[in-house]
Amino acid sequence: MTLLNKRLKKRLIMVMALVASISIISCGTIPKPAPATAEVTLSGKLTVYSAGPNDLATNIQKGFEKKTGVQVEMFQGTTGKILARLEAEKAKPVADVVVLASLPSAQGLMKSGMTLPYKEAKNADKLFPQWSDQDGNYYSYSLSALGIAYNTKLVTNPPKDWTDLTKPEWKDQINIPDPALSGSAADFATGYLSVKGDSGWDLFKQLKSNGVLMAGANQEALDPVITGAKSMVIASVDYMTYQAKAKGEPVDLIYPAEGTVISPRPALITKTSNNVENAKAFMDYLLSDEVQKMVADAYLLPGRSDVKVQGRPSASEIPTLKVNSDWMIANQKSVIQKFTDIFKK
Repeated sequence: MTLLNKRLKKRLIMVMALVASISIISCGTIPKPAPATAEVTLSGKLTVYSAGPNDLATNIQKGFEKKTGVQVEMFQGTTGKILARLEAEKAKPVADVVVLASLPSAQGLMKSGMTLPYKEAKNADKLFPQWSDQDGNYYSYSLSALGIAYNTKLVTNPPKDWTDLTKPEWKDQINIPDPALSGSAADFATGYLSVKGDSGWDLFKQLKSNGVLMAGANQEALDPVITGAKSMVIASVDYMTYQAKAKGEPVDLIYPAEGTVISPRPALITKTSNNVENAKAFMDYLLSDEVQKMVADAYLLPGRSDVKVQGRPSASEIPTLKVNSDWMIANQKSVIQKFTDIFKK
């Protein structure tokens, strides 16, 4: 082999070795594609105003804190008290998430531009669509139905319909919650009137003539029935009655045959929230399997249609009135005022 050939062969071997080294290095250093979305790490705090029930709200608070590490500051009160607090804080908003016991009240906040849409909430597609906003301004994570609660020791043949409560046999034996304090009672009054029109006021006037007493918020109206001081509560939230019954109290509940009002419990994120990611995570948690089970265990009706309850009617099985939500929103204040005037005379 000539000297020239030897040199060419040596150079060829060097080039091949270099190419092989580059290939090995390149194969080992190709970057992996980044994930499409990075998971948000939550921290800090969240301020929630909740219309309860108190035990359920507390359990949700503890569960969310444990799951995320976010510190929840919670104010619990009736829908009326929460709305009053939001109004008082308008100049310097505090709440990140608001949970109410009245759908028209949540819709009113939305129409006032006070809500932040969260259309991508997890499990939102499993909710009953008629009680949540399709654009994500509020989600009804739970529901309660309004019925006639009665003391089983005092009432052996309970009434079947709302108008039965105007009969002389029930004179001075019935309470009704104050719609100015109870969002669900406001829903009942406005919902009933949205169906019956002005003639619906006849029922409330006849109830007043029969000695029906407006007695505070829901629990204040029910307590005298539990003790036996009163026989019944009209427009009683079902979960409170079922809770008392489960504890051995002599109470039960019927849903009137002509239909009742379902009172959703909508949750919303405020437009002024300073903790939006935490608020979205809280909304996701409300719609999760974990919280929906808490809802059922608290004798409320789950907001998700795929979560069933045991031993009592599900939301789809309760006879309901075909209420007009727009009418309810537009007339809520005037209805509450007229209702109060009738029962405080």
